[in-house]
Amino acid sequence: MTELTASLHFKVPEPTLRRLPWYLAYAQLVLREGEVYLSSTQIAKNIAVDASMVAKDLSYVNISGRTRVGYDVKELVGVLEAFLGFTNSHKAFLFGVGSLGGALMHDNGLEQFGLKIVAGFDVKHELTGSSINRVPIHHIDHFVELQRKTGINIGILTVPVERAQMVSEIMIAGGIQAIWNFTPFRIRVPENIIVQNTSIYAHLAVMFNRLNFLKECENCDKK
Repeated sequence: MTELTASLHFKVPEPTLRRLPWYLAYAQLVLREGEVYLSSTQIAKNIAVDASMVAKDLSYVNISGRTRVGYDVKELVGVLEAFLGFTNSHKAFLFGVGSLGGALMHDNGLEQFGLKIVAGFDVKHELTGSSINRVPIHHIDHFVELQRKTGINIGILTVPVERAQMVSEIMIAGGIQAIWNFTPFRIRVPENIIVQNTSIYAHLAVMFNRLNFLKECENCDKK
């Protein structure tokens, strides 16, 4: 990534970056259905966001739509995939080969979005030498050696919560610069380290809370 491209990406608001994959997924869907053009209004209607927000989000991307016609769907897909980094191949190490880590190693779909897990690391010696989905598993003591050989700087963190901070520090000391954190623990890292937190438990808590709120409202209406 050039300095100009990196600067552009960091200027894009995080909420926009979170929504762009939604637009991409919908554009890919209509492309398969044979559509040629797609308007921001159509995108907004089908993924339940405001049309002005779609237009503003896409203004960060190097693509222009035609008045009263919309965006060329094939071009939109290509531009979004490139902008989001899905067309490049990014290799990653995974730390914590438990149920969640193993599931991610089984997920071939990640490669479609540019991420390839090339090795897993764990503290359990009995896992050393085994593999999941043809991805080798090593003891974490071998991480630094393999990182020096490969230069891989992306790490996926799926360890138990009580080990999250300790393992993240091992990752950073060994050369990892970006961490995809799947634990519910908010790890503390230096400012130059990129962390993306994706806690399924946090999202589950939000869903349960909102579901309980709806039930309470229904009960109130019945009284």
